[in-house]
Amino acid sequence: MNLKTFFNRQFIRRQALQIFALVEKNLRLSLRFKFNVVISFLMPIITIAMPLIILGKFFTLNTEFGPWNESNYMVFQFMAYQILIIKALINAFPAEFLREKYWKTIPAIIIAPLNRYNLLFGIFFSHIILISIPLIIFFVLCWIVFPISFLTIISIILLLLFIALIFSSIGLIIGAFAISNENIWKILGFGISMVFWLSCLTYPFEIFPSEIQLLINLNPLYYIFDILRTTWIENNIILSISLHPVNFLILVLTVVIFPIISVYIFKMVYKKFGIVGY
Repeated sequence: MNLKTFFNRQFIRRQALQIFALVEKNLRLSLRFKFNVVISFLMPIITIAMPLIILGKFFTLNTEFGPWNESNYMVFQFMAYQILIIKALINAFPAEFLREKYWKTIPAIIIAPLNRYNLLFGIFFSHIILISIPLIIFFVLCWIVFPISFLTIISIILLLLFIALIFSSIGLIIGAFAISNENIWKILGFGISMVFWLSCLTYPFEIFPSEIQLLINLNPLYYIFDILRTTWIENNIILSISLHPVNFLILVLTVVIFPIISVYIFKMVYKKFGIVGY
């Protein structure tokens, strides 16, 4: 074994240990308040309940909105639940940083020789583990309503993980401002809420007036959420890619670019503002 291979293995092992340590720490801290974790799983049900009732009423009148009809509209809402559960990752990062800031331990994370990508993936994996149970339950319920092939199941799981990584990247950016500039943090939070409102999260694209549709077409999250759902109902990943190449291109570009941008912004914001509010 040459020296280069040895150092590469040592480097990989060091990064893996850092990520594992962050995952273990976050899981232990989160599971101290188990009731809060359970409530976080139930809250998205409230969000999808009203759209589920309204769309159910529409579809009993033989109404259709694009590809969505009485036979598959529950898939739309079940996938909305999955997205909402994963959306918690956006708030997980500022919550984690603010907790460390309150305990005055945030410098140990920021100043320590910790790769910022490890910080991103450490929190990412810990929350994926936390939300895995409700994701699996609703995934199974969705499969019972609208069965899909094994290949499509694997494709959907990968798409959900990609979306989770995108949300984690957004969370890292917001988390940087949460400890360095709370004014910008609140503005970003409001902006994220508007982006989700214009993403067709709980209602199909076709139900919105044309003026709103123009804004939705500018929202990359709309294309990402849409490809997740159409992959399920088309039940053929190759067909979905060929029919929606723009959606897949936006997803791939976003999942590659966002983590890089988020780490860069995190470093830049911390370097400029530091920790404010001690």
